[in-house]
Formats: sequence, C-alpha cells, structure tokens
Amino acid sequence: MSRLRIFREDQPDAPKLSTSDQGEIARELAKIGVGFEQWQASKPVKPGDTPETIMDAYRADIDRITVERGFKTVDVVSIAPDNPQRETMRGKFLDEHYHKEDEVRFFVAGSGLFTLHVEPNVYEIKCEQGDLISVPDSTLHWFDMGPEPSFVAIRFFTEPDGWVGYFTGTDIAQQFPRFERGQAG
Repeated sequence: MSRLRIFREDQPDAPKLSTSDQGEIARELAKIGVGFEQWQASKPVKPGDTPETIMDAYRADIDRITVERGFKTVDVVSIAPDNPQRETMRGKFLDEHYHKEDEVRFFVAGSGLFTLHVEPNVYEIKCEQGDLISVPDSTLHWFDMGPEPSFVAIRFFTEPDGWVGYFTGTDIAQQFPRFERGQAG
C-alpha cells in the first residue's frame, strides 16, 4: 500500500503525518510541487514482459504525460531481488542528491521509497504498483529500492544526460528509516 509520512527534518523518529489515502498523498505532495497519480493498465502486464508490452499497456497515460511535459525519452527498468549488482544499485542513490530535470517514475510492479528533503520537512513516499511520482528538478531527495529490490518502473526523461545525481554531501539520508521489504504500511 502506498504511504506518505512527513517528518520535521530534525525529528526522524516521529512523523507528524502518516497516511495511505491516495487523495491525501496527492494533496500533500502537490503543496511542494510534487505530482502523484494512479494509473491503470489497459491490459494485464507482469514482471518479465518486454518493455514494449509494458509501455503499450500504459500507452494513453505515457502519451498524455509525454506531451504535457515535453519528455523525449521513455524507458522501462526492471530490478529483481536476485540481481548480482543489487547492493551497488541500491547504494547509488541512498545519499541526498538532486537532478537538473524532473525525476518521473511510474511503478508497474513492486515498490520503492522516495524521500524528499524540502526544508523544514522530509517527505517519505512509499511508491507501489500503479503509482506515478514526479519530483521537480533541483528537489533534494534520495531513493531506496530496499535490500532485495523488486520493481518494474517506467522512466521519463527530458534529456538523455539529465538524470545525473548531484550529491549534497550531507548525512541527512542516514538519519531517516531505510526501506525494508515487508515493513508495515
């Protein structure tokens, strides 16, 4: 189940809001310029399907958002728990960073944890199957796919080289909870 928790940046053990209500998640994130939507596939898809099959199942939403936002590239990324590079892949974006273009991800399957640092708060969003999150460029954040990553996501890019992480060098991400498979809602 998708979830939003909002913390004060100096109180990582005490969320001031915790909700799994989709409407409330979207409203709270909109206050900081973050988009949150739910998409439904036009036909069944599953992990292991080809990128073309996956994108075809979400074609109407992909086309809509591509036109609205001017994206030039769309791809599908798939990570399985038995991936031999899972620890390296997980560690790559666990530290606070930002990008010079919007980070837009749609979860076809599985889940991941986006955490946004918008002073004076930290917004932790557990994204699940059917969730689209749109993090505006220059927003400080980190992403945790968990110790046994399992997700299929559609990614949107404005520029092929735009998805470079610019790291802040702070340790704030280490102060907040990590994503662990099977953790309670």
